[in-house]
Order: sequence, then structure tokens, then C-alpha cells
Amino acid sequence: MKKLVNRILALAYGAYFNILALFSKKLAGEKAFTLFSSPRKGNVLPLQASFLKKAEDIIIEVGGKQIQTYSWAGTKDTVLLLHGWESNSFRWRNLIQFLSDANFAIVAFDAPAHGNSSGGIFNVPLYAECTQHIVKHFKPSFIIGHSVGGMAALYYQYLYPQNSIKKIVTIGAPSELYELMVHYQNIVGFNKKVLESLDLYFQAHFGYGIRDFSSSQFARKIQIDGLLFHDIEDPITPYHNSEKVHANWKNSRLISTRGLGHSMHQGKVNNQIIDFLKSKKRANFSS
Repeated sequence: MKKLVNRILALAYGAYFNILALFSKKLAGEKAFTLFSSPRKGNVLPLQASFLKKAEDIIIEVGGKQIQTYSWAGTKDTVLLLHGWESNSFRWRNLIQFLSDANFAIVAFDAPAHGNSSGGIFNVPLYAECTQHIVKHFKPSFIIGHSVGGMAALYYQYLYPQNSIKKIVTIGAPSELYELMVHYQNIVGFNKKVLESLDLYFQAHFGYGIRDFSSSQFARKIQIDGLLFHDIEDPITPYHNSEKVHANWKNSRLISTRGLGHSMHQGKVNNQIIDFLKSKKRANFSS
């Protein structure tokens, strides 16, 4: 019943955007973007709070937003963790244990409009901006990003190549904004004119169209080492996204799995991440 209600509501938004676009493409693009960028989940639940309260708690202000960070001490390099859409820093609980056992220092933060951070809107450019502030404060050597967090990590590295980051790991990360927009279009049911209005919105506010924002293209400019995990049967983000990024990222390796899903909390994944972070040799991946 809940799925049916959500489907009807989504289609109602689509119909509204279609009508609005007849009168104002600008307003239709703005409204469609706002809906797309408004998380409905990701708040910290009581069980999650009991885990996160064990970390050091620091608030960092970014553009008037209060960004909640969490840190765990370690004797080795610092690892920065970027969660995905409608999630929060608790999603890293399994990997945090592996990193702690390996004596890495750890930093995670709740993205805008997620967890204990403020704001109502979330998008990758904003996530990358927050990441820049966090990197300046904590000076991490590594970034690990899940799903949209992985997309934000690559965009961040593309924008700010002169930083402390030595390696990036992505897990089930999307690559092409256009594909995300088409998926959004299929769910909500808006027409081509609304999609065009979204493209105009992105051009006006971010300086690029929806076909221009591409992790696979950003990867051409990334010089540091990368490790990509993606499940061939990922039900959320199709596998070809990481294939595209890997094809253009010179110093990357793609680890393909089957049956591990989108979240990929499994121990064998975490162990491979630890091995990659510990490796001192500069990668020269060919597959």
C-alpha cells in the first residue's frame, strides 16, 4: 500500500511539473531540482546515535550549514568516509571497525540534509564543497565513498587536485548525472520539456549541463590511485557506471563482485580496502 501511495504521489509531482513547464521552464526546472535534491530519509536513529556518540564530535560550518563530523583516533594516516544518499555516518560502522583494528585515524561526516547536519537540500557539488572544508581541517590521506559519496569524492578530486589525498576508494558509485536524471524522469513521469528545464537549471546554477557532469570524464584528470568496487548485480547503481570510470582512470583497479548488493559491508570487501590503503607501492593497474 505504501509503495502504491508513493507511486501516485510521484506521478502527481510529474504531472505538476509538466503543467508548470508550459508556463515557465525556469520555475519547472527549479521545482523539479528541489524535489530531486530533498532527502526523505537519513536521520540518525537511536541505535545509530549510540554508536556515533563514541566518536569525537566536531561541528564545521560550511556556507551557513552546520556539518556534523565524527572522528576516531589512530596512529596511521587519516581516512575520510563519505556516505551515500539518504544515509549517514553510521553506515560505515563495519568498515570503521576494520580501519580501527588497522590503527588508521578515521573521519566521517553527515552530508547536508542528512544525519545530524543541517540543511534541506543535498547535491554532489554541495557535498564536494563540504568535503573540501573537511579535508582542510583534518588533512586525510584517503577518501572512501559509497554510492553518491563515491561520485562526490571523484568530483572533489577533480575540482581540488592539490590536496592531501593520496588514494580514493569508491563503492557502487554512479557516474553519469544524465542517467540519474533519466531515472528520476522515469519514476516521476515528467516530459522532455521538464528534463530540458532541469538542464537549464544546472547550467545556470552550476555552470554545466546534465550531460556534462560525468565521473568518467572527471577521472581522466585524476592522477592519484583508485580502487573501485561494484557488484555486477547491483540493484541500485548499474555496474557499467564503475566500468566507465575505470576505463578513464589511469591508476585505478575495478573489483567486480556478484551477489554482494549495493551496500557492500562484507568483510572481504573491507579487507581489500585495508590492503589497498596499506600498500606503499604506486599502482600501475592494467585491469
